[in-house]
Amino acid sequence: MKVLITGAAGFIGSHLTDYYLARGDEVIAIDNLITGRKENLAVHFGQPSFTYREIDICDFGTREWKTDSAGGVDLILDFASPASPFDYLKYPIETMRTAALGTINMLEYARAQNAAILLASTSEVYGDPEMHPQREDYWGNVNPVGPRSVYDEGKRFAEALTAAYHRQYEVKTRIVRIFNTYGERMREGDGRVIPALITQALRNQPMTIFGDGSQTRSFCYVSDMVRGLERLAETDYDRPVNMGNPAEYTVLQLAETIKRLTGSTSPLIFQPLPQDDPRKRKPDITRAKELLGWEPRVNLEEGLNCVIDWFQTRI
Repeated sequence: MKVLITGAAGFIGSHLTDYYLARGDEVIAIDNLITGRKENLAVHFGQPSFTYREIDICDFGTREWKTDSAGGVDLILDFASPASPFDYLKYPIETMRTAALGTINMLEYARAQNAAILLASTSEVYGDPEMHPQREDYWGNVNPVGPRSVYDEGKRFAEALTAAYHRQYEVKTRIVRIFNTYGERMREGDGRVIPALITQALRNQPMTIFGDGSQTRSFCYVSDMVRGLERLAETDYDRPVNMGNPAEYTVLQLAETIKRLTGSTSPLIFQPLPQDDPRKRKPDITRAKELLGWEPRVNLEEGLNCVIDWFQTRI
């Protein structure tokens, strides 16, 4: 296949690039590098089956792009968006433009090319959920004007666009709601809990916990996520599918585990909980199990050891 990956220089996007190239597909990788890093793709430069273009999908459809993309694509994996609270709070308008205009551009391109498109949505569409665990038929509890709404509501709108294109134009759409995912290539300073705690622990700096640490998250290792995404992309299922690891941990449990695995002497310090931060987060993955035969294989300690080793080489 010829696969177009947006946000390809980001964390999950770069792992998807690795996967499809290793599978023997041709990959066109695009990224505007607002949060992605070109070094994540460096190993592929010069490969005949790999093309990289520095393009903002909000400007997608320019004459230059149409020339570059002659011949069309079979599959679009749309992962273009700031994804961590630090990034989308720093780039609120860019985040919402990507969710709206960028998504429309990619859906129009999929329609023109008769390509399948997988939208990377997020568990953030559930907001601070009142249903636990969260199922795909739960409509969420989102503050539409809070600081996190630029991402939460942006992705909800992107899902609505994707569903509308499927209904009106019969575009071959898939929607995945990604729960907390971690792995190598996460940016040290992107604000997400695992890279933040690991880098603080490795430096023996105070490890920051927001709130009292009782809020829960479910952490999926990136290799499991990529495997699930590939399976979903191969289906013709157009409704949202949760993807994440249903093993649930408090943030305090996570911090203590990282401290133990790194042998750190870091003290734990507590800071106020950010506005609208979810109290619980755990996916119901029944749909993914039944539809895809997918569930995570990598347990938290195994995955954390891989990420700790990776961060140790960079600190």
